[in-house]
This record gives sequence, structure tokens and C-alpha cells, in this order.
Amino acid sequence: MTKLLEWLFAVSLVGVAWGLVTFDLLDFQFPAVYREVAWPMPVYLLVVFGCYSLATVGYRVATFNDCEEAARELQGQIQEAKEDLKKKGLKI
Repeated sequence: MTKLLEWLFAVSLVGVAWGLVTFDLLDFQFPAVYREVAWPMPVYLLVVFGCYSLATVGYRVATFNDCEEAARELQGQIQEAKEDLKKKGLKI
């Protein structure tokens, strides 16, 4: 099962549970407090997901590793390209 299908499955389960509690589709006779809490739950979950995403991106940026060897290799390739272009008559 791909990650997309896992996420869609989880979201659909949460959506079904939310619909059952909010609209009382199976006539469970939930107290009104449950419906009052369940009604804005998708917005709360969206905010929590946004906070989690920002925290994850921030952590990954903060712990991003420098690749010194790759940087040196790239600088060497840039120098080779400049020399090749000079040989072909391009002024840099």
C-alpha cells in the first residue's frame, strides 16, 4: 500500500467517524456536547497538520547537512566549464 493510499484511508476513516458523530447518522443518541466538539474538529485537525508540517520542514532545514565534497566537485565543474568556454572564445 502506498503512502497516498494510507493517508487517504486514514482521512476517510476520520471523515466517516466525524460524520457519524456530527450528524448522528446511526442514531447513537450522543450528548450534544459531543456534537459541539466534533463539529469544528476538521478545522482543528487542519491546523494541527499545518503546525506539524511547519515543524517538520523547520527541523529538516535546521539539520540539513552540508556536502563539502559535492560543493568542491561542483566548483571544479564550474571552473572546467569556464575554461572550455574561454577556449571557444566567450569572454567571461
